Amino acid sequence: MVGNPPELERGTGVPAHVQIERWLLDSIAGGDMAPGDRLPGERELAGRLGVSRMTLRQALATLERDGVLVRVPGRTGGAFVAEPRIERDLTGLAGFTEQVRRAHLRAEARILTAATVPAPAAVAAALRVEPGSPVHEVARVRSAGRSPLALERSFFPALPGFLAQDLTGSLYALLADGYGLAPRTALEHLDPVIAGPAEAAELGIEPGAPLMRVERTAYAADGAPVEHARDLFRPDRVRISVRSGVT
Repeated sequence: MVGNPPELERGTGVPAHVQIERWLLDSIAGGDMAPGDRLPGERELAGRLGVSRMTLRQALATLERDGVLVRVPGRTGGAFVAEPRIERDLTGLAGFTEQVRRAHLRAEARILTAATVPAPAAVAAALRVEPGSPVHEVARVRSAGRSPLALERSFFPALPGFLAQDLTGSLYALLADGYGLAPRTALEHLDPVIAGPAEAAELGIEPGAPLMRVERTAYAADGAPVEHARDLFRPDRVRISVRSGVT
């Protein structure tokens, strides 16, 4: 629960709404509030802070924009502490499981599809097989914490016994340990898209909500393609980053 509010300093040049933002950020960072916790109502919180509701709303709007709070309308709504965003670094080739582990969270997977299917034309081109050739399709909803983060749909060469393995963990580790096909490089494309009804239902969002699509082809050390994937990430839960340097 939110702790006792601070005595706002007057005449310091720091606006009241900025002081409120800093207090709430410090409260979350210090563990006084956890993801999913609800802030007191606007009237109560503004009174405790000694500010107008307009000033409080300015602070809450900034924190909502930055992904720190989620504001839910209605009688049972309010301002809630948001789940922290996961960093998805495209600079290296660590899979989702490894990147969630780096954030000190436990990655989870719910399998939607695990089947051998005829390769669609685009998948066949990426995996360098004939269209209609058998490939393995694995679709999973990935989560960390209380809500889904991403919808992954990957296609792999028709490796023997692949679909009989545990597909809830790192598929890259499975490729490396089981088949000697550790992904070493990848070509990835990013596009903003809109969630359709099916994607929205799996990710727990409204149809029409924004998503970030990452289309990826991963290659083993010898240059052979080992995965073609189309992943959909919730931008409110996942932040995609790329590190660059001058060459």
